[in-house]
Amino acid sequence: MKYTTRQSAMLLLSDGTIFHGKSIGISGTTFGEVCFNTGMTGYQEIFTDPSYFGQIMVATNAHIGNYGVNENEVESSSIKISGLVCKNFSFNYSRADASESLEDYFIKENLICISDVDTRALVSYIRDNGAMNAVICTDGTAVEVLKAALANVPDMKGLELASKVSTKEPYFYGDENATYKISALDLGIKANILRNLAKRDCYIKVFPFDSSYEDLAAFNPDGYFLSNGPGDPEPLSSAIQVAKEILEDNKPLFGICLGHQVIGLANGVSTYKMFNGHRGINHPVKNLITGNGEITSQNHGFAVSKEELDNNPDLEITHLHLNDGTVAGMRMKNKNCFSVQYHPEASPGPHDSSYLFDQFIENIKR
Repeated sequence: MKYTTRQSAMLLLSDGTIFHGKSIGISGTTFGEVCFNTGMTGYQEIFTDPSYFGQIMVATNAHIGNYGVNENEVESSSIKISGLVCKNFSFNYSRADASESLEDYFIKENLICISDVDTRALVSYIRDNGAMNAVICTDGTAVEVLKAALANVPDMKGLELASKVSTKEPYFYGDENATYKISALDLGIKANILRNLAKRDCYIKVFPFDSSYEDLAAFNPDGYFLSNGPGDPEPLSSAIQVAKEILEDNKPLFGICLGHQVIGLANGVSTYKMFNGHRGINHPVKNLITGNGEITSQNHGFAVSKEELDNNPDLEITHLHLNDGTVAGMRMKNKNCFSVQYHPEASPGPHDSSYLFDQFIENIKR
């Protein structure tokens, strides 16, 4: 239901810090790891990105909801974030092809949101203190009750979440008469990844996160893809084993984000939880092979160890994040395999990284 009088609400961080605001949409409480995205546009894509499952999103843009929602521009079948924190929430929208307001969308999707928060102060606090669990409360529950409940929320480190967002049954995407066949392991795949593959004359069969290599190979694909997704990559023992077996057969393999991390783990390279992670649409990356710079869209809280990659004789770092020097891409020297830690399918303006899909097709051709 909508509220004619907006209720007071709060965001409680696990260290006891409280930020106050106003409730948007439904009333209740929601838990998750609090993080922030610096993108000025694309809130609908962010909210429906399966990689954000289990996270409370802080929007750094001052206005959220001003262009409403278009039902054809989602990355999955539903909202995946646990909750939203924003400064100014726009109840009215001015986009001509919007199908509904963001408020109506939130109510329909049962998303809890808090607005009128000093998001500049909140983001500054998260940057100084790191990502942590939090709770949004819009129903007046006592702080001590919330603290007790928050203490029982598991940390993102060690948390397997791919099973929460992966397809339950295999499905097909694209033209069955396409030139190339791709087996994709769904760890939380975004719809635009499938669109990009289909646009390059691929017919894709998408498999549940715990499918075996035999399952994927039975489709007789020309190449394999490991998708993005939420949570810690280390618990994904099945996906890591699938990557190992694909590499043993030297089949063309491409991984994005969580898939990139799984490929690293399959090669004995460890991953680690970042202090804050990278979430935004203007992250600078350098392609070490071509020397070109790329403006990229990123969303990850874990990364592959650069030190271990440097010492691995089978792997080569191909891309570096220019802000902090973390690994943004790698390839195997003796296998038909490469991966990136960012989203080449996301094009919030620049299309700098779309060549990676073409590179995958070229690898298949070879």
